Amino acid sequence: MTETECCKEVVFPRLNEPAPDFEAVTTHGTKKLSEYRGKWLILFSHPADFTPVCTTEFIGFARHYEEFRKLGCELLGLSIDSRSAHIAWVLAIKEKFGVDIPFPIIEDLSMSVAHKYGMIQPGASDTSAVRATFFIDPKGILRAMVYYPMSNGRSIAEFLRLLTALQTSDRHGVATPEGWQPGEKVIVPPPKTVAEAEKRIQEGYEFTDWFFCKKEL
Repeated sequence: MTETECCKEVVFPRLNEPAPDFEAVTTHGTKKLSEYRGKWLILFSHPADFTPVCTTEFIGFARHYEEFRKLGCELLGLSIDSRSAHIAWVLAIKEKFGVDIPFPIIEDLSMSVAHKYGMIQPGASDTSAVRATFFIDPKGILRAMVYYPMSNGRSIAEFLRLLTALQTSDRHGVATPEGWQPGEKVIVPPPKTVAEAEKRIQEGYEFTDWFFCKKEL
């Protein structure tokens, strides 16, 4: 591998490890990752300001902002645009769509934060961030990450669902099945020994097999 190829290698953060630290200029002043300790943070990137798909995503995040905050979660956007471009775009969204963008957007002209989080992927673009989304817990640990292509917008409702599922798993020591919604049954972690497996049928759960049981919270 040549030196040039090494420089282009994409670095990805890893789940269940500390999220890469940063300090960055935003539309709400300078922000550090450490400022979000004690809260959940969703850090998300978009390819560029003044683009139609990104505009719909930001409107979606803004409309659900209070729902995220009720779950103890803040939002932080990013693109490789200047703070002035971000401000102009935020004002345009307010003027044209009647929607206020209440959360900060990182100016990342140097691509420093984008590279730390693997948001720049040469197969898509060397100069724009893909649609990457990172869930960082109150201890600063990266808990989930989702990547979308530039051509397709994300589902903000799914991010609310995933955040709720992560918090439910943490609070109750359970897993959640496909498409789980609050109020539905959760999955009990499988037994770790033969003795525990033999007892599972008697433990009062909704029993399908020793490895597959559900319960209500």
